[in-house]
Amino acid sequence: MPTLTYATRRGELLQYFDRTAVEAWKRLTSDAPVNRIRATVRAGRDDMRRTLLSWLPADLHGARILDAGCGTGALAVEAALRGAQVVAIDLSPTLVGLAQERLPRQLDIDFRVGDMLDPGLGRFDYVVAMDSLIHYRPRDVARVLDGLCQRTERAVLFTFAPRTPALTVMHAVGQLFPRGDRSPAIEPVRPRTIRKLIAGVPGWAPHRTHRVARGFYISQALEVTRS
Repeated sequence: MPTLTYATRRGELLQYFDRTAVEAWKRLTSDAPVNRIRATVRAGRDDMRRTLLSWLPADLHGARILDAGCGTGALAVEAALRGAQVVAIDLSPTLVGLAQERLPRQLDIDFRVGDMLDPGLGRFDYVVAMDSLIHYRPRDVARVLDGLCQRTERAVLFTFAPRTPALTVMHAVGQLFPRGDRSPAIEPVRPRTIRKLIAGVPGWAPHRTHRVARGFYISQALEVTRS
């Protein structure tokens, strides 16, 4: 069952992505010009998306994939182009609407607004959660991973914010911006803490990992597979 902190943070994320940062996020996830700071975030996100996609089979025909926290749908589109049946969910109706607008005509992706932990989404071969869990506390991340793994056959790929000196500095700098301009706080966590959380998920174990650090974007990918 989702915790109170999970529900509270979901509300903060909804406020930010569906209202406060709509235009900024729309530009960031397009080819539109952005400032140098956001350019590093865009480049970092592109690198991370390529990493996660490289961990999926080149041929995904017959595979069912959940894009958990799909945003504007870039990863979902790439998976669908490989033949996957993709369910892409995000808590922001605005971002999901933008993803649907950008969807190539030849593709059919099941875009939904809601919670990635909704059991009504069904079972999947793979789950990908790119930068969807970085805003949650470790105990909430543990609950999310447990819930996702219970409905996944092969692998869960997700990212977390690694606790590093650079990320700590950037987090402190972010607190200097006016409150209305801040994104929801990320929750940096040590890699060994993440591995301990995964150890609490029966039948699953960590596999590949990769860190992307591009200016103001620092995120670490981890693949979790059945043990």
